[in-house]
Amino acid sequence: MRAFLNSLTTGLDGKYAKSSELEILRVLEQIKAVSKYKNRYYLNDGFVCGKLDISSNGTGFLYPYDSRFKQDLMIENRDLGGAKFGDIVLAKLTKFKKPRQKATVVAVLQMANETSVVYTKKIGPAIMGVTIPNSLTIALKASQKSLKELPQGTVLKINNLDNDIVEVLGVIDDPSVDQKISMALYNKREIFPKIAQNEAISFGNEVDKGMYLDRVDLTHLPFCTIDPVDAKDFDDAIYFDKNTNEIYIAIADVSEYVSPYSGIDKEARFRGFSIYFPHIAIPMLPRELSENICSLKPNCDRLAFVFKIKLNSNLEPISEELLSCIIHSKRRFNYDEVDSLIKGELECQKEIENWLIPLFELTQKLKEKRLKNGFDFHTLELRMSLDKNGDISSTRFESSTPSHSLIEECMLLANKAAAKRVKKGIFRNHAPADLKKINDLLNDLAVLGIEEQYDGDLVTMIAKIQVKASELGIREDIDKLIIKAQKRAEYSSNCTGHFGLGFEFYSHFTSPIRRYSDLILHRILKAGDDAKLTNYLMLGIDELCSSLNILEREADKVAWDFMDRKFARWAAKNIGQTFKCYIYESGNQTVAKLDDELKGARIFLNNFKSEILTTVRVKITDVDIPTAKIMGKVVEILDV
Repeated sequence: MRAFLNSLTTGLDGKYAKSSELEILRVLEQIKAVSKYKNRYYLNDGFVCGKLDISSNGTGFLYPYDSRFKQDLMIENRDLGGAKFGDIVLAKLTKFKKPRQKATVVAVLQMANETSVVYTKKIGPAIMGVTIPNSLTIALKASQKSLKELPQGTVLKINNLDNDIVEVLGVIDDPSVDQKISMALYNKREIFPKIAQNEAISFGNEVDKGMYLDRVDLTHLPFCTIDPVDAKDFDDAIYFDKNTNEIYIAIADVSEYVSPYSGIDKEARFRGFSIYFPHIAIPMLPRELSENICSLKPNCDRLAFVFKIKLNSNLEPISEELLSCIIHSKRRFNYDEVDSLIKGELECQKEIENWLIPLFELTQKLKEKRLKNGFDFHTLELRMSLDKNGDISSTRFESSTPSHSLIEECMLLANKAAAKRVKKGIFRNHAPADLKKINDLLNDLAVLGIEEQYDGDLVTMIAKIQVKASELGIREDIDKLIIKAQKRAEYSSNCTGHFGLGFEFYSHFTSPIRRYSDLILHRILKAGDDAKLTNYLMLGIDELCSSLNILEREADKVAWDFMDRKFARWAAKNIGQTFKCYIYESGNQTVAKLDDELKGARIFLNNFKSEILTTVRVKITDVDIPTAKIMGKVVEILDV
């Protein structure tokens, strides 16, 4: 959308506009915001397009897409024209009065959300809706009599077009409403449409080998799965033939069950990704598929798409065969069990142990070779546990272990092999960090005692930084800063390489149960040389990639928002208490992160500036449950 609207400033050739863009152009023509000259559309003087922000007092701020505007534009509340936070709008400039330019919203070109989440609050004599999370007060399309019958703090989903109540989610004081709020904020749903549910049920629970005589039967091989202890959907299984140096990476063959434009497919495309909360997973596919017939469960025949990759003595692939198979996983491991097996502390079936230990040794060599061109980050994933009331019982950081590394290297092999098989499809690209962010990173590191000069070779430079960080005992913290300085990996129909991994070709092939991108890639690979089918599958691929990039960020935000809400409820019970923290951000707003018995909560600090990673003791001063914001003040700087 941004690229399309930007092109109107220099002239957009109408024949290259998509159907959705042509609809917007017709609207802009009707309100005389664009002019057409020699089949090119130009935005008329006095109009500007951009994204809308709205402050808690109701004042709007438009961030123009046109780079000629060096400052955001102020929009008075009366001039918002019903536009909501995050909407992409067309605005008309009003007479310029210092100190800043103002504008009036003319049209909403793209709504950020069809719905909003509010909670009811008595303001004066009336019951109003207060938006979550930006605390705007709005009048609801309901009688005051009916609103007064609701408990104070009732959480509602409302239609953004007319503020009509769509759904009652719960009450803000009830911890069980947190998941509903987090999902509603990003327009996510838990229940599957009836058509998708019925399609999923129709596939049954078992695979009959007799129905798939054209598939390669690998049920005699001792495959196994390795996943988190609480996993319910098993995307991948592995087997290693140490005599031939061939790794088999078996991936659930979801495309056998989910046809393009079917009910399940439409819902999977809408969701894009599975969402993982501490207590439950919201799957991309109905559970009848994700946790049953598609899942590579132990002691069950299952359909799989298998890469059989043979390596030479230099660990280079000399053949990468892709097979439609039937497999039979002989064991379901969790990561801890495999770590114990690697250490010699656990026994398992000899037919698995005899190949799993040699495969681990092989993958460590693969990793060592890969890191000559890519990065190795020591990241800690925050894990939260809840009690029966839905409140936090504990938090912990989970780090990568040898078993994680074993699986990762196998999946990387398959993802690379898949990417090399398609010229245009769906790739996972990662661009190098820009120079400004690298310079900002080096400045932050200098404050922390790590002096390094930019020399153009980012891989070598970052490796040096990591060595120094390890010597100082702050490797995980420094790795977080390095990751923040880099660009985000994204999906695209064209391959531009993956900078972080150091790969020329890379895509996502190994998780079709929980990522829609992988399902699309499976279909393209199966199409092979069938140009007609490939073209059919590629219809709208660029729009799909853009959509998946947004949906991926939203899936992350839903999970983070949920944890923020749980932290806020914990903090509300601990106002006035002090806790050990470290400074996480130090810009316009200083943010500390909890690093006590509980870890990970963000605490916003007023009137305090310090270098990042400074250890401090913070008193919790205030908590706002609806916005999930914790406020605090530093009472002591700690020496550690």
